[in-house]
Amino acid sequence: MTANEMEIVLKEPLIMVEEYLAAGVHIGTQQKSKDMKEFIYRVRGDGLYILDIRATDERIKTVAKFLSRFDPTGILVVTSRQYGQHPARRFAEAIGGMSMIGRFIPGTLTNPNLEGYIEPGILIVTDPIGDAQAVTEAVQCGIPIIALCDTNNMTSNIDLVIPTNNKGRKALSMIYYLLTKEILRLRGVVTSLTAEDFETEL
Repeated sequence: MTANEMEIVLKEPLIMVEEYLAAGVHIGTQQKSKDMKEFIYRVRGDGLYILDIRATDERIKTVAKFLSRFDPTGILVVTSRQYGQHPARRFAEAIGGMSMIGRFIPGTLTNPNLEGYIEPGILIVTDPIGDAQAVTEAVQCGIPIIALCDTNNMTSNIDLVIPTNNKGRKALSMIYYLLTKEILRLRGVVTSLTAEDFETEL
């Protein structure tokens, strides 16, 4: 699919439409939830739902602005997804936040007696399905939740959604890179990081 086929013009985009398309950020699943309906651009002939990258671009800006208000040490990013682990870790390192990669230990946010217990100010998850335990605990503690959501995700417990392919290697690296770059820009920090720095090696 080309930019022309999507007939999309981004208003002051973080990157060019073609770069979003090349990373597969817009490629959803063959399922759509009612929650994600507003972010879906169209359905392809093969049944895959396609996300509206205008919404993705705008949401990254919104989330970056929101996160820039927080003490970075209180920002926790969680991911159980294999392809999300390296970019999430790079994101946390770059902005001065925390990351929990792989299996989320139950009680991390709710059990003060647990070794490794933490009290973040905000939670970011790569997939509300795979990171459901972290989402449940954040809800119990009243911690705001940001989530990378694909066409099949439910968003009832999510405060801010970034609509994106949350399964693809290049898509996840692109989203975490753009989020990092925009947060640092809002802080007045110039970075030499590139999207490639966030990519998980095959």
